[in-house]
Amino acid sequence: MTDKKLKIAVQMDPIADIDPRGDSSFAMMLEAQQRGHEVHYYTPATLSLENGVVKAEVASVKLFDDVDHWFEMGEASLIDLSQFDVILLRQDPPFDMHYITTTHMLERLHPKTLVVNQPDHVRNAPEKILVTEFPELMPPTLVTRDRAQIVDFRKRHGDIIVKPLFGNGGAGVFMLRQDDHNLVSLLEIFESSFREPFMIQQYLPDVRKGDKRIIIIDGEPVAGLNRIPAEGESRSNMHVGGRPELSELTDREREICAKIAPALKERDFIFVGIDVIGDYITEINVTSPTGIREIKRFGGPDIAALIWDAIEKRR
Repeated sequence: MTDKKLKIAVQMDPIADIDPRGDSSFAMMLEAQQRGHEVHYYTPATLSLENGVVKAEVASVKLFDDVDHWFEMGEASLIDLSQFDVILLRQDPPFDMHYITTTHMLERLHPKTLVVNQPDHVRNAPEKILVTEFPELMPPTLVTRDRAQIVDFRKRHGDIIVKPLFGNGGAGVFMLRQDDHNLVSLLEIFESSFREPFMIQQYLPDVRKGDKRIIIIDGEPVAGLNRIPAEGESRSNMHVGGRPELSELTDREREICAKIAPALKERDFIFVGIDVIGDYITEINVTSPTGIREIKRFGGPDIAALIWDAIEKRR
């Protein structure tokens, strides 16, 4: 822990709307406050860029580990963000042009102001794109809008998962059996809803045993949280009923972490969450990873403290 007290701003979705029991951004803010750092907050909608200066409507915030009263906020004012030592980039995806634009703005500040995770690399490495650098670690995967290629992929690989390329939280994720007659209808909906290609993956039956979120800090795996789908669900995300449980890392999972570590360190990603089903990695989350409160609640390490240890080393 550093003796230097840092001035921190957190770019996130409205704090009044979060669930403090499971919100990783809240856990990180609470840990910063406990270390004596000065914590501020703003939403990405208030960002502005004028004459090369990046500003936002920033307010000081005091945190309480209380589900009924978790924050008190000071009066917001328009502040030059270069005045801060650290900015946490923590708003949730979708990873759309709004999100991308905020990374361009924050890039003007980094590295004089440390932005976590680094905005240019976040922009160039969204969860379902960065992972494709490691095809040998993934299930069979296709990224395309082309119907014929998707139909052929299902013929070759059987049951499939269809999901938006830049979605989050399991939204819009569909599992289709090889004999399901709704594939074209689903693709029509995707074509009208998304301009981007879609991600198609071979369905992994091991998902019934869980979809494990592994937290990686500074390139090193520190904990695993297995999320088991609810009955009748193919998705394991906790907000759709997935049951979390602390889980030791297998040899295969450690092998996966070791193989992707150089790419994470090269991009100076401090806080990363990867998703592993069975022997395969499916996503590398660098935009706004989650799961750290659940890990601590189930007896795992204090991830927020490890994150701040890594940040303080750099400051």
